[in-house]
Amino acid sequence: MGGVPEFPPTSMLERPSPEPTVTGSFGRFISEVTAQHLSPVVLERSKRMVLDSIGVGLIGTSTEVFQMALHYCQHMYGPDGASSIYGRKRTRLSPTLAAFVNGVATHSMDFDDTWHPATHPSGAVLPAVLALSDMLPVQHKPTGLDLLLAFNVGVEIQGRLLRFSNEAHNIPKRFHPPSVVGTMGSAAACARLLSLDSSQCSHALAIAASLSGAPMANAATQAKPLHIGNAARLGLEAALLASRGLEASAIVLDDTPGVAGFSAFYDDYSPRGLEMPSGNSQFLLEIQDMAFKRFPAHLGMHWVADAAASINGLMVGAGLGSVLADQVKEISIRVPKSKYINRPFPESEHEARHSFQFNACSALLDGQVSVWSFTPAAIKRPGLRALLNRVRVEHPHDNVANFNLMYGEVQVTLREGAVLMGRCDTFYGHWRNPLSNESLRNKFRSNATTVLRSEQAEELIEVVENLEKMEDCTRLLSNLH
Repeated sequence: MGGVPEFPPTSMLERPSPEPTVTGSFGRFISEVTAQHLSPVVLERSKRMVLDSIGVGLIGTSTEVFQMALHYCQHMYGPDGASSIYGRKRTRLSPTLAAFVNGVATHSMDFDDTWHPATHPSGAVLPAVLALSDMLPVQHKPTGLDLLLAFNVGVEIQGRLLRFSNEAHNIPKRFHPPSVVGTMGSAAACARLLSLDSSQCSHALAIAASLSGAPMANAATQAKPLHIGNAARLGLEAALLASRGLEASAIVLDDTPGVAGFSAFYDDYSPRGLEMPSGNSQFLLEIQDMAFKRFPAHLGMHWVADAAASINGLMVGAGLGSVLADQVKEISIRVPKSKYINRPFPESEHEARHSFQFNACSALLDGQVSVWSFTPAAIKRPGLRALLNRVRVEHPHDNVANFNLMYGEVQVTLREGAVLMGRCDTFYGHWRNPLSNESLRNKFRSNATTVLRSEQAEELIEVVENLEKMEDCTRLLSNLH
């Protein structure tokens, strides 16, 4: 007989439990991780990162690209705002724009920290966390420990996302990593600081994924610092939008056939869920330390600079006095094959910071590379230009484009016939040979006092080194300008 089919009562229908997702595990981690999960090693290493990042941000405010970014934000959006700018006592912008210009300052000289797989983790996160903290009312300022937790969450998310791809371990060719994972890390850190629930944290990551990505073609240009500024700003925006209820994909980090999510940034995508830290699962920063640069240039430059500086020492020690270009017949540099840092005749400071040839020749002439090395006067030195014409670059098969495996060799043939060799496998400042606390403080002092009084710089050192004990972060914020 025909008729209306019978269905069980509505009350008996149950929606199946959702399948666990990678995206969901990241959201839960961001929401539920606590300061108790931060080991003493992670706290110590992250405070070193905070101090170094503030220092390079402060000296970065002296650059032309920072000035352009700041003036643009002031003129296009107005000067009023809740969040302060590095080194500018009376200048405030909206939190997102403050995060942007402070992020630009941090990377404007390519002086900020570097991790492995390759990215600049602090510059994408710290400006956003500080701008958000500035925005919060006095009675709701985060404690120093809250700020450190949010910062570490942002760093951890970057490290985990980089490990979704084997190609990320090598020097990048397509996307600049901070513009991809940095945006996600900023969103995660800000979501944590805003105490969003796990679903909102997942949405913040998914929103950030739609705001991520910048091509490597803009390396060695004034546009590259914008990558860090945008990562800080757009991650903060993603978290703020998620806090207002904006939703995005619940599977953005998952490998879903036919649906490109975060996998769009990698050819060899293999995502894994994120567990809460425990005895068997640690923050990556505990396992993998950070590299801090002694001079403001692409990390790969530090190998050839140290190798060439050792040859300078041999020549000076042999009684030749200062090294002169006329003494040198030929220079051979043996480095990994990486097109965007193979620049025979750089014309700008940004190109010079990404030139194996320039950094090797600068170190050979001066015995070191420093902030001064990238000034117009230093770049245009006739002796330096003469040396650049005598450089030959080789790419040995065993020297791979990977910051954990590469080495730098410099061979100098003198006109009188002697051949001198320098090699660097691990420069001072690499995660295998980290800067001492005193070296890091001295770097900070040198950078910060270009903007702040020396007593302010010392105050910042004391505040950062005791940050986890601060009842709120007001003292930190008040000393940044």
